Amino acid sequence: MKTGEIREAFLAYFESHGHQRVPSSSLVPADDPTLLFTNAGMNQFKDVFLGAESRSYNRAVSAQRCVRAGGKHNDLENVGYTARHHTFFEMLGNFSFGDYFKSEAIRFAWNFLTVELGLPKERLWVTVHLTDDEAERIWIEEIGFPAERISRLDEDNFWQMGDTGPCGPCSEVFYDHGEDVPGGPPGSPDDDLDRYIEIWNLVFMQYNRSANGEMAPLPKPSVDTGMGLERIAAILQGVHSNYEIDLFQALIASAADVVGASDRQASSLRVIADHIRSSAFLITDGVLPGNEGRSYVLRRIMRRAIRHGNKLGATELFFHKLVAPLAEQMGDFYPELRAQQARIEDVIRGEEEQFARTLEQGMAILDDALAEMQGDVIPGDVVFKLYDTYGFPVDLTNDIARERNFSLDMPGYEAAMQAQRERSKEGGGFSVDYNSTLTLEGETVFVGYEHSAGSGQVVALLRDGERVSQLAEGESGVAILDQTPFYGESGGQAGDTGYLSGEGLNLEVTDTTKAQGHHLHHVKVLQGTVNVGDTLDCRIDNDVRQNTRLNHSATHLLHAALRNELGDHVAQKGSLVDAQRLRFDFSNPEAMTSQQLRAVEDSVNAQIRANTDVHTQLMTMDEAKNAGAMALFGEKYGDEVRVLSMGEDDFSVELCGGTHVQRTGDIGLLRITSEGGLASGIRRIEAVTGAKALAQIRSVDNALAGVCDAVRGTTENVAEKVAALRTHNRDLEKELARLKQKLASSAGSDITASAIEVDGIKVLATVIDGADPGALRGIMDQCKNKLGSAVILLAAVNDDKVALVAGVTKDLTERVRAGDLMKEFAGRLGGKGGGRPDMAQGGGTEPALLPAALEDVPDWVAKALKA
Repeated sequence: MKTGEIREAFLAYFESHGHQRVPSSSLVPADDPTLLFTNAGMNQFKDVFLGAESRSYNRAVSAQRCVRAGGKHNDLENVGYTARHHTFFEMLGNFSFGDYFKSEAIRFAWNFLTVELGLPKERLWVTVHLTDDEAERIWIEEIGFPAERISRLDEDNFWQMGDTGPCGPCSEVFYDHGEDVPGGPPGSPDDDLDRYIEIWNLVFMQYNRSANGEMAPLPKPSVDTGMGLERIAAILQGVHSNYEIDLFQALIASAADVVGASDRQASSLRVIADHIRSSAFLITDGVLPGNEGRSYVLRRIMRRAIRHGNKLGATELFFHKLVAPLAEQMGDFYPELRAQQARIEDVIRGEEEQFARTLEQGMAILDDALAEMQGDVIPGDVVFKLYDTYGFPVDLTNDIARERNFSLDMPGYEAAMQAQRERSKEGGGFSVDYNSTLTLEGETVFVGYEHSAGSGQVVALLRDGERVSQLAEGESGVAILDQTPFYGESGGQAGDTGYLSGEGLNLEVTDTTKAQGHHLHHVKVLQGTVNVGDTLDCRIDNDVRQNTRLNHSATHLLHAALRNELGDHVAQKGSLVDAQRLRFDFSNPEAMTSQQLRAVEDSVNAQIRANTDVHTQLMTMDEAKNAGAMALFGEKYGDEVRVLSMGEDDFSVELCGGTHVQRTGDIGLLRITSEGGLASGIRRIEAVTGAKALAQIRSVDNALAGVCDAVRGTTENVAEKVAALRTHNRDLEKELARLKQKLASSAGSDITASAIEVDGIKVLATVIDGADPGALRGIMDQCKNKLGSAVILLAAVNDDKVALVAGVTKDLTERVRAGDLMKEFAGRLGGKGGGRPDMAQGGGTEPALLPAALEDVPDWVAKALKA
């Protein structure tokens, strides 16, 4: 069976047994700050298992795309060198939400493996938790599995979502690759996970672990399973390594063709084949290469693949050429690969081009570091900085160092790298929020679509993240009500502010957020003491809410206008909407022109003037997709969604749970205040609406009036006046440059006569009055040409600072280095500098010491020649 056929067989089997087929979720987890990437099939069902979310089905099956390349789950360094490590893989899983349990889960697994796939029963081995007599009994008595092929394990067979919450024992199914492969069964002393391969893990969630470690039975025990598609494909296709399955063999063949590699067993080809999958799917799900968080992980993956291609001899950009073969292999099941193929190729090509430039920059930085070094060992922190900051591969640094008789401080580098790994393990920059500590059942009822005031009963209070029974006057914390008109921050919209009050009680709400379906009112108790069970009056700040509404509704119109003007490739990459402004991040490969910005602004304002009704409907997700609704980036949706339509002829139709105006005319006016780059291929627009838009226009008018006064012009001719001033300024700059060049020519002719001879070499050290660093470099070149073989140090004093340029003719750089000369004399003048062996620049802050320093240059040169 081919990999795609195995995937479909799994989904169809469980679908035929009453499971809802659920599409793979994005690799970017929605509303889960604990995860860097989706790394397991159960991630999208996490809130269902916690009881914070309900679905219309209680059985599900999915093929989930996963990435493990950052944060706590990082397999990156092993990829390409082992048989089963990947940055990207597919996890097949079946799930029960309080429906069936151990007996059915085990029977489903056994029947699928032995009947549907036809695996030989004698090749299978099973593990259970050492306390799980029930699971062992089911395997032996109901399945007829031999007791001698069941291993009881401890911590390896117990799964938990976190330190607290749902947890339970596991039962794993292993496949024996045969006696030709060394290794023993699971749990044995010679178990090396190579002969006996885990293929399926059945997790029985039957307990709820409390903070004190006690485990209480769950009212609705559930099942979570996971089977790696690549692993089961390797078994069914009779190969030992995942990289030998049909999907990887096709990608490896394509990679070999584009880089011109003859050895198709090279580990570098496996790296490239794995990394094109994670790179393409991450880009598909909205991640772009960058320097932080998920973007940084993607950049590391891509550059690692590019470097391995270079190792194989690739001389041209190649990585983007593998998107088409990937789409051919996986595009049937993941049509988004084909739909976004051109965009994925553009992003990867852009990163390849940038990495090529980075390599050039790294070479220049390495040259400077070598020129300034004392000794012949490059410090580990320099090696790490080249790798971590500039993406300069360590092996390339080592090659260059060896050519120049240097070595690397690898212990120092490894120490810096280990510190980086530890920082990455701390969650990859993603911290745990209230989702990890809140264990309330149910959800807060939000009544804020219809009302700006109301009442609610306090169901929980938190102080410093811990549950408490009351908050006293002067204390700050979180209040959770059974219902509220306060909007909790989500979908880019800021949370509401306002007040909660009762008899003798007043709380200021400074922010409202959401966690596990509950609205968290961040409060400061201004008067009285609030207790769990109190009923409070709720009153939001209407001015803040109204201004936020204007900006949020305008964001939807802006999104539609951008797609109309720039194309369907525009997709939202983030937003922030509050009472002050709106900020909208979107995908676009280049900056917008002033004409495009004006067209977008005009389009939005035309919809505002049309003053059409804004409609909100509740639909199923399928109905919303059929209606053409777009989903917002990073938002999590349930089975029923809110579809927002606004503008003439449904100008904008999106899924959104935020608060909005009743008619587009309520927005009043939109004014774009800025457009700029945020990351590679990502742009950001900021805008204001309503009264703030009018105030911004007046501010611009005032600034224009000031310019008119300064140039003695009017609004009609101010552009001409400013253009004339610019032309005059350029003419003056050209004349100044001509005079400096003339000065340099005359100075170069005059000063060489003051050079003295040291051991047959001309040494020149002098001050050039009125010269800047650029002029000094020009004079330096002239002096080198005239003196022939020389060591030169030129200085100029401007604004109480010393500029220095050092030069050594090519024939002398093996004996005297310009960088060493600069380092010595810039240091004497309270400064620093560096550069190449033949040319270096620097400066100092103590001009009074300059005459004495220049007098010492000949002696320094004499000592350097004798060294």
